[in-house]
Formats: sequence, C-alpha cells, structure tokens
Amino acid sequence: MLPSDAKDQIRVQSLLLADDGRFINSPYPALVYRNVLPSSGQRASSDLALAFEQLFTQHDWPPAWRAGLYTVHHYHGAAHEVLGIFSGWVHARLGGEGGARVTLHAGDAVLIPAGVAHRNEGQSPDFCAVGAYLKGMRVDMRYGRDEERRVDERRLAGLPAPTPDPVLGCASQSSKH
Repeated sequence: MLPSDAKDQIRVQSLLLADDGRFINSPYPALVYRNVLPSSGQRASSDLALAFEQLFTQHDWPPAWRAGLYTVHHYHGAAHEVLGIFSGWVHARLGGEGGARVTLHAGDAVLIPAGVAHRNEGQSPDFCAVGAYLKGMRVDMRYGRDEERRVDERRLAGLPAPTPDPVLGCASQSSKH
C-alpha cells in the first residue's frame, strides 16, 4: 500500500479512447499515473520493479512479466493490463494510430483497459516495465484484425471494469482518487 502522503504526489491523467474503426478501444479510460514511485538515482531499478510488483499484488493485479513493450499495435481482448515503468522511458501510443501518445518514465504507471490498443514508439536503451493483469483474467494478444473485432465486440461488452485500481486501490475508476 502506498502511504497517503505518497498518493497525494501521484498525478492521474484519464484518456478516453474511442473506436477508431480498427481498434474497439474501451468505454473505460486508460489512466496514466505520474510519480507513483520515486525513481531517484539512489534506488536500483530492480528495487523499483519489486515495489511495483508488490503494489500491484496488493490490489489484486498479480505481476506477470518484466520486459519492454511491443512495437506493433496490439490489445488484450480478455484482460485489463497495468504497466509499471521501473527503468528508463518509453513513448507509448494508446488507442491506435490516431490515439494519444504519452511518454512514461521510471516511476510512472499506465492502466490499459481491455480493448485499448497500445504500442512502443520509441524508448531509452534501458527501458523496462512490470506488466500485470487483473486477477482472474485470461491474457490474449489481438492485432485489430476483422475476425478478432467480431469476437471482441461481444467479449469486451461483458468484461467488468478494471477495479480495484491497480495503483491507488480505489473500488471504482469513476470515484475521485
């Protein structure tokens, strides 16, 4: 759990990404969290990775991997995802070609609801993230193909909201953090 004073330092940006014809995206916003964990030079990236893993685990988002971000647009049709950046920085595109471009730095996190396309559009040589998925969700890889869309429109409509919040632990994304 984050101490309450640490929660006060986190800035949250909400991005509602509409269907762009190729990617369905989601009725739930992608959330960009700035300054989740301090990333000063005194803290090793492995310590920051472990801190993200512990934070996500506390909120029922078990960590699944430590790696980079794919350079091809993709989404998960059956799972919400959170990334905790523990080393370097990345330019991430959310929502497809015309979507939002965000730069994430060590100490930041991003919640990507199921259906939201995302990809890496450039990174520092040392970029690395922890990836986690809401407990009980099945991870899949989708690329915006027509046959995927037909299946995923129904599947995404039946998925629950990505709660609890993986960073702040709130019960609902619509509640004020």
